[in-house]
Amino acid sequence: MTRDEILEQAHQLINGPRAKDYGDAYHNFDRIAQGWNIIIRNTDGPITAKHVALMMDWLKTCRLLENIDHLDGWVDKCGYSALGGSFHAD
Repeated sequence: MTRDEILEQAHQLINGPRAKDYGDAYHNFDRIAQGWNIIIRNTDGPITAKHVALMMDWLKTCRLLENIDHLDGWVDKCGYSALGGSFHAD
């Protein structure tokens, strides 16, 4: 795939299915940032793999707030929680 083809595919996704599934990108990213900032503020020391699992779960939560019936989001949330819970102390 060429660079132009990759960019065209990205253009189609962010202006089509992704926009439909997740809503306005700025609004969604702002909501994600708010949650991630809460996670970071409650962190003692550097961000760990467990924090990343929490952050990714929050990202999926924000996306589901736009389309609560998006099954992939629910599955992804379960996956991130299972991964984070399985990580040993960092």
